[in-house]
Amino acid sequence: MGRKKIQISRILDQRNRQVTFTKRKFGLMKKAYELSVLCDCEIALIIFNSTNRLFQYASTDMDKVLLKYTEYSEPHESQYVNSR
Repeated sequence: MGRKKIQISRILDQRNRQVTFTKRKFGLMKKAYELSVLCDCEIALIIFNSTNRLFQYASTDMDKVLLKYTEYSEPHESQYVNSR
């Protein structure tokens, strides 16, 4: 039996929102780590929470990955979802 489908919308309760953020942040960073190990790729993950606190993960040196990104001029795949 699969998991129950959840509706993706802003969590109104501040405490529940913070707990969900913490759990999902950990899960996202774990997935980023796994992808970098399994596929031998460089990953930089930057997260700002609602109070502008910074969280980051990088499979190698963050500055080197960001420099590589800013200097990259080839067409690339990107995804942006405006949810606000």
